[in-house]
Amino acid sequence: MAAAKGKALGSTGKLTELRQRIFFVIGALVVYRLGSFIPVPGVNPDAMTNLIGQSGGLLDMFNMFSGGSLGRFSVFALGVIPYISASIVVQMMGSVLPSLQALKKEGQAGQRTLTMYTRFGTVGLSAFQAFGISMALMKQSSGGMPVVYMPGYGFVLSAVVGLTAGSMFLMWLGEQMTERGIGNGISLLIFAGIVAGLPGAVTHTLGMANNGELSVLKLLMVVGLVLAVTAFCVFMERAQRRITVNYARRSGGQKAYMNQTSHLPLKINMSGVIPPIFASSLLMFPATAATWFSAGSQSHWLQNLTQMLSPGEPTYDIVYSLLVIIFAFFYTAIVFNSQETADNLKRSGALIPGIRPGRSTAEYIDAVMTRLTGVGAVYLVLVCLVPTFMQSYWHVPFYFGGTSLLIVVVVVMDFTAQIQAHLVSHQYEGLLKKANLRRS
Repeated sequence: MAAAKGKALGSTGKLTELRQRIFFVIGALVVYRLGSFIPVPGVNPDAMTNLIGQSGGLLDMFNMFSGGSLGRFSVFALGVIPYISASIVVQMMGSVLPSLQALKKEGQAGQRTLTMYTRFGTVGLSAFQAFGISMALMKQSSGGMPVVYMPGYGFVLSAVVGLTAGSMFLMWLGEQMTERGIGNGISLLIFAGIVAGLPGAVTHTLGMANNGELSVLKLLMVVGLVLAVTAFCVFMERAQRRITVNYARRSGGQKAYMNQTSHLPLKINMSGVIPPIFASSLLMFPATAATWFSAGSQSHWLQNLTQMLSPGEPTYDIVYSLLVIIFAFFYTAIVFNSQETADNLKRSGALIPGIRPGRSTAEYIDAVMTRLTGVGAVYLVLVCLVPTFMQSYWHVPFYFGGTSLLIVVVVVMDFTAQIQAHLVSHQYEGLLKKANLRRS
């Protein structure tokens, strides 16, 4: 009776831990959404909203990533983009600089140092972007109204401090969600910003269908496209190339272990959503700068650059595709080391049938990974550009861009996988405790 009661209390406690983690994530997302409505002082909200609507293109996409914070010019207007950019830069430098490579091998101590560098980089990028945005907004007007009420160094200082503090708070909030919640906190913040405008988009689309502005055929096409792209993303994100691995016969005491066969799983899309995000970030800065600083000037090349780097334009599609492919290969090379994998297999007494251990194994794994990355890069380009083609050429009111839909699908899959992992670990702990009680 007492054992059954203790088991029930133990399982209740485990479920309570998972429930607390989920509630913590929900509470953090509520704080994030409330903070996105706190404006930076000195900005005319109506003029800012009109400016974002008139600019369109990449600014609209950036505004969607931030959950509408840019359109309201709230303290969270920069979102987590500075943190993502800083972390990518630190990872890239870690594969080039020997000092940072040594830090990676130091375990937790080295990781804390790299995290500190990422935080410093986030502060610098946030302050730089906030300064550029505030200086540009002082020169803007929309609908005959100036965007900034009282331009001057006072506004620039308040904007830099407010936006930088907002980005640092989001960085801290994301780290807390990762540590005390479920899933990756930064990805969940991006996910929350994207889906925040989904109810309004669905309502607007249904209103267009009721008014006759959108035909039933196009509405069904949008629904079918969403379902097809979502299913395709789920299939590709779960797809793996399994390399057969044989473990040599080993002897332990009086027992001999026969040859064992296992698999080395390699994901098709090892880089995740980093290539589309980073490609969008790189394309966003020149187009945004050209949009801001070409106002009232005679520089026609800036206006041409703005036009060419707008989503839906052939130049944008080509450059975006090339950047996604380049970053897919580059980021995969950073996160996956074929030589290190081959060395680990050799130390554990494992070998790939028909391939010699050591350098030959590393070359074989690298060749397989190169082909997989090529397929994954093409998959990312297709997913990111198909909705754009639907919007640009068929004028289909599709709220999600390809990058946004990919982020939503990957984050939801990761979140559900983390929940399942927690449940499995709790069940495993219960089985171990039960086995120990039986042995005793």
